[in-house]
Formats: sequence, structure tokens, C-alpha cells
Amino acid sequence: MTIVQIAPLLTEELFQYIWKHRLFTISHLHTIEGEAVQVLQPGVLNSNDGPDFSNARLRIGDTIWAGNVELHLKTSDWFRHNHQRDLRYRNVILHVVFEHDLEEVNTQGIPILELQSAIPKMVLHRYAKLKHSADFVPCAGNVASVERLTWRSWKDRLLVERMEKRADMMKEWLKKSHNNWEECCYWAIAYGYGMPVNGEAFLRLAQSLPYTMLMRNKHDLAQLEALLFGQAGMLEGPFADEYPLDLQAEYAFLKRKYHLLALLPHQWRWLRMRPASFPSVRLASLAVLLQQGRELFARLLEMKDLQHFQQVLFVQPEGYWKDHYRFDTPAVVMRRPGIMVTRNVIINSILPLLYLYGREKKLPEYQERALGMMETLPAEENNVMEGWKKVGILAGDAADSQALLHLKQHYCEEKRCLQCAIGCKLLKTGISL
Repeated sequence: MTIVQIAPLLTEELFQYIWKHRLFTISHLHTIEGEAVQVLQPGVLNSNDGPDFSNARLRIGDTIWAGNVELHLKTSDWFRHNHQRDLRYRNVILHVVFEHDLEEVNTQGIPILELQSAIPKMVLHRYAKLKHSADFVPCAGNVASVERLTWRSWKDRLLVERMEKRADMMKEWLKKSHNNWEECCYWAIAYGYGMPVNGEAFLRLAQSLPYTMLMRNKHDLAQLEALLFGQAGMLEGPFADEYPLDLQAEYAFLKRKYHLLALLPHQWRWLRMRPASFPSVRLASLAVLLQQGRELFARLLEMKDLQHFQQVLFVQPEGYWKDHYRFDTPAVVMRRPGIMVTRNVIINSILPLLYLYGREKKLPEYQERALGMMETLPAEENNVMEGWKKVGILAGDAADSQALLHLKQHYCEEKRCLQCAIGCKLLKTGISL
């Protein structure tokens, strides 16, 4: 077995984290001048311009000080960052550095505390290992050792973060639809039908076909399909089958009637997906749902039983699409879209929209309902969930799977271990200070 040597990696972010959580030997601290230092409160991390920490409380010598603390990897960084010319740094009570590299024993009269010898090497080594990891997640080898309580509270926060992120995205749709919740709901459902790979294409398609226009043509499924497939750029032809030729002619008429401009067909992705997930099959399913002509958003607000709403959304392609995945290509074996498609629409579109409604209308009961309903749905099945399973982390329901998807995408892939409750726990475990 090859042993990989990982050099200690210290960044300003890690140094701030070490100070904030006091991951250093707190006894026998002295300034460069030899005065004893006791950290009563490390202060509050400042995310804006100015000193790194505010409201710190320190005992330096026999005096208790309250004020700002500035951190640098080297003492000389104080001058490299031109703090000597910045009035905001005049009230700094302590300059904390990893390495004191100047002959002066203070920085413009501000005492200096060098922490290099007080920081356990294990902290630096663990952080370096996380940052250099090429595993599925940086902490793959240890992630399953973190206790369940830490995971539970962290997953709860991750789920809310994910819902907030989705709600922010849908708020932009709501603005674009002139605050028409039914229109926005239609866009959200279309987006959900296209996920995971064709979500944006489905959204552009929906935004190019107003909901009211589709409702005027809901009496005829062929007209709905002509609008959807024609606007998607999938009726360019030539075709051998009669049905796509009929749709082609119908779309030519509707295109002139409504002054439509079709999307480019190259935006659709077909490779490496099951035929039941082809955008053509998803569009045919969406047409059936739209033909029902129900005010889905109004029904969503009244929803008490998620199982019933799931039945409302669960539709199957009809007519030509009972034995075709694509135009002019009969299927030898036909596999119909399953209930999981509908569940994914609910998870990724319907419940985030319900959450947004509660947030915008100051009705937290809708937000709580959306979060609670996530726990009643089965966990999603995809490659990311398989990856988590291999490292010993299982998803019990959709709330768990959404949290883990968010963790993987926005923390693990970006190596934000210092902002992750699991990464922080692993950094601190077994450190004696």
C-alpha cells in the first residue's frame, strides 16, 4: 500500500476557523513581548471589510480588553495589506499570527500573539487531507463515524437551505410571470418533467407557450402535442408516420395564429438516458396533464393529502406514445414512465413552490407543510444517492435525499469543509487542547 504524504495546508480561512473555535492550546499563551494572554471570548467573525473579529474579550497581562482582533498568517501581512493606513484597524486589541516574521515585537503598538506552536499538527494534517481528497466526498473514509444527532441537525439545516435556494429560483420565475402563481406553477411542473438533464430546456419551452394559450387548446390533445413538440423544434421532419405529419401541419397553423418562434432542437439531450426518460416521452406526458385543465396551483394550496395530489399529477402518455419513444421509431418493448417521475416533480418543483408561497405571503404553515411532506416521500434514487450509500450514509426519505444532494453539490464538491457540520466535527474529534 502506498502512503501519500500530505503537506500541512494553512489558509486564512482555516486560521480564522482555528481562532473562532479555539483549536489551539489555550494555556501558556504569551505575546511576543512576553505578556500572558487569556482568550475569554474569541469574538464574532466579520464577513465585511475591517478587522477579522469584533467583540473579542481578552486578558493581556493584568488587563481585560474588549475590541477587535486581526489575524494573519504572517506578521508582515499587516503591512502588505496596508492596514497601517486604514483607520478601521486603529482599535485592534491583538494581532494574531501563525508566524511572526518581523523583528518588531508589536504592530504599530498592537501586541502580537504567535499561534504556530499552539496549534495541533493533527488539525492541519486533517484539513490538508480533506482539501486534497479525490474521493466521492472529501471525508469519505470517516463520514460514517459521525454520530446520528450531528447528522440529523445538519440534514435539517441542509434541507432548508435547498428549499430556500429553489424558492429563490422560482421567485425569479414569479416575477417574470407578473406574479401569476398558476403560470409559475405550470413552469415549475414543466421544469420538473425535464429534470435532471432537460430541466432548463423544458423551462424555456414552457415560458414560450403561455399557460392561457394552452388552456384554450386543451380540448384537443393533438393540438396540445402540436404546440409542445412544434415549439420544442421536434417537428422539423421529414417523417414517415402519419401522426407526426399531422402534428407538423397543425403546428404550422398554430404557429401563424399565435406568432410563435420555435426553440432550436439541438438543446435537447437524449444520450445516456432510458427511453422512458426521453424528452419526447416527457412532453407527451405533460400534454396529458395539461389537457386535464385543472388549476393545479389552487389545488396545491388546498392539498391536505399528498397521496391524492400525487395521483392527480401521475399521467401516462396516450395514443401514438403508447408504443413509441420517438417519432417514426416503434418500440419493440415499451416501458412506461413510472410513479418516480411524478414524485420527482413534487420534490423538485411542487413542494419548493409551496414553500415559496408561504415565504412570500408570510404564511409559515405552508413552509412547514412543504418541509414536512418531504419526510412522507421515499428517498430519491440516483448516482449521488448510490455514492452516499457506498460511504455508509443512507437516506430514509426525500428530506434526507434532498439534504444529501445539497451537501454533495454545494459543500463537498466545493470543498467547503469548514462550513460543513460533518467536516468540522471530524476536524475537532480527538484533539486534546
